[in-house]
Amino acid sequence: MTAVALRKITTSPPHPAAVVLGPKADAAKARFETGYRRVRAPEWLMSVIACVMGLAAFVAVWAVIAKFGGRIPDPLTVGAAAAKIFADPFYSKGPNDQGIGWNVVSSLKRVGIGFGLAALVGIPLGFVIGRFRFAAGMAAPIIALLKPVSPLAWLPIGLLVFKAANPAAIWVIFICSLWPMIVNTAVGVRQIPQDYLNVARVLNLSEWKVFTKILLPAVLPYMLTGVRLSIGVAWLVIVAAEMLTGGVGIGFWVWDEWNNLKVDHILIAIFVIGIVGLVLEQALIFVAKRVSHGVSV
Repeated sequence: MTAVALRKITTSPPHPAAVVLGPKADAAKARFETGYRRVRAPEWLMSVIACVMGLAAFVAVWAVIAKFGGRIPDPLTVGAAAAKIFADPFYSKGPNDQGIGWNVVSSLKRVGIGFGLAALVGIPLGFVIGRFRFAAGMAAPIIALLKPVSPLAWLPIGLLVFKAANPAAIWVIFICSLWPMIVNTAVGVRQIPQDYLNVARVLNLSEWKVFTKILLPAVLPYMLTGVRLSIGVAWLVIVAAEMLTGGVGIGFWVWDEWNNLKVDHILIAIFVIGIVGLVLEQALIFVAKRVSHGVSV
């Protein structure tokens, strides 16, 4: 009798949380024991839903700003204007009156030429700077001095040297695309373990063998990162350069629409610029993954 009374005195009452959670815990245990599993949505579906919700929120905020912000056109107005523009994007009524398609093509041509020239110069130069310490010492102050300069600051130099707007714009693209390729390629060369180069030296490999068998495979992810950064900067700069130089191009098209006070066309051009830039970047990422066999770039 004393022992029973003692057990009743020392036994503590159940915790309030246990009273609430007890049935739920028992039900969860029962579902687990019967093989029930919670089904999660696929990752791609969640990504699509998140993307759609983000775009919907963006359009909603845009509509509110357009309603209370004065002269900003609303999404429906811009959509109607876009339907008219893209109904015939490649019309041509003279050198200064062409569809938005021809303007984008002209800008891409300038970017392609300037970017290609920068790759031909910047990638080999990056290999040399990363490979040889003396060359790195020579190039370091020049890169440190010129890399922070705004690309548009080079535009007057291009106009002075080439005396024409089109090559001056290509010159600006060349300069702004050069630095990411040089720096990233040189960094990739420096990341190669010294043991690899020591083995190549012991085997008396030529510089060409060292380049093709050791340097290039190891540096490729870094080099492609520099290429991807360069194409983004090039597409960013060409718009501003064309606003200043004129002619045919998406930048000039934006400035011309501003002079005509067509704000809806300016917003359309902004979306076109963003979409083209996104396509360029994703294309380079795809190529980089294929070439580097899935290595992160």
